[in-house]
Amino acid sequence: MNKELALLEKLEKELSLKQLQIKSLLTITQAINDNVSGDGLFNMYKSFLSWEMAINKMALFVIEDEGWDCATSVGFDTNRQEALIPLLLEHNRLHTIKNDDDRRLQDFDIIIPVFHKETPIAYALIGGIKEKEDLYNRIQFITTITNIIAVAIENKRLFKRQLEQERYNREMELASDVQHMLIPEEMPKSKNFHLSSIYQPHFNVGGDYLDYIKFSDHKFAMCIADISGKGVAAALLMANFQAMIQSLIFQYRDLETFVFALNQSVHRITKSDKFITFFIAEIDTEQRTMKYINAGHYPPLLYMNGEIRELNQGCTVIGAFDKLPEINEETIELSKDALILSFTDGLIELQNDDLEYFGDDMVRNFVVKHGEDDPDTFNTKLQEEIDNFRGEQEFNDDIAILTCKIF
Repeated sequence: MNKELALLEKLEKELSLKQLQIKSLLTITQAINDNVSGDGLFNMYKSFLSWEMAINKMALFVIEDEGWDCATSVGFDTNRQEALIPLLLEHNRLHTIKNDDDRRLQDFDIIIPVFHKETPIAYALIGGIKEKEDLYNRIQFITTITNIIAVAIENKRLFKRQLEQERYNREMELASDVQHMLIPEEMPKSKNFHLSSIYQPHFNVGGDYLDYIKFSDHKFAMCIADISGKGVAAALLMANFQAMIQSLIFQYRDLETFVFALNQSVHRITKSDKFITFFIAEIDTEQRTMKYINAGHYPPLLYMNGEIRELNQGCTVIGAFDKLPEINEETIELSKDALILSFTDGLIELQNDDLEYFGDDMVRNFVVKHGEDDPDTFNTKLQEEIDNFRGEQEFNDDIAILTCKIF
């Protein structure tokens, strides 16, 4: 009779435990369906193990974009997690901790790994379980619930990453649209001058800018800029920058005052958070003169009479300071067939398959070799030179090129 009572009590306990486990699984499943937050799921996991399973030591580690993190724990010092992670990564199946395992694991009983295909996404360290009744059943349940929680959290992480990627893609599309609206598709040409451009944005969105402003039939300005940063922020700054140029250039006809005012306008928006390298030249084809200011931009090259000259006079970058300390404007008399090549530093920093740079010497040699060509022909050959040089290498930065020839 006593044996029968003992057996009955045992069956009742097993039944009660099974009912508790089923209820717990249903509760967690419902919580996942209700899109409970990650913290909410971790709290449920902790509660089930500490209260329903009477576990007195536990730590659950999950993989995040930044690395492994202890998401929830009971009786565990989270300062130990960095030392334990390498030990856990050695296991790809449930492991009962033995006396000959690392001493840092000895206050736990089992390691439960959770994998997605061949990639670990979670590890649970469970302690204080060996002395509990119905050990095998408890381990099975803890393993099941750990897998359910870990997979749900991983799905949340992947879904969040997907949303972030989609948002990033939309931002890039917006930035690309803004950019293409701001970069002139065609450059002007006349009997007195000819402009031509190349624009190669990095990953379709860049911070480079070039433009042309007409004052009269014989006077115009050409400019090129490199805006720090990428994406929507750079595209919006580029839009503002173009609007400032188009407005201020007609208010302040001398370049020094124009650049001074342009710097103040950019600084007012960016608060020194971003800056712009900028080159602008005002050309009078009737007087055959060029006035220019180089605001920290890579020096354009002037090729005339068989010689190359760097256009490096000006000031520091735009937007870094509230007031430019000094601005130097230079005026140059242009001879017949003078060619001006302006570009962003993406050109000289372009690398080939041997990780060699396109560099200054290649640019100068190209100018000497093809400086007599018209700008369209010059740029076509330069684009071929760029493509042949880089081989299989991707563009590692934006490249903007503005070529001008005075006849």
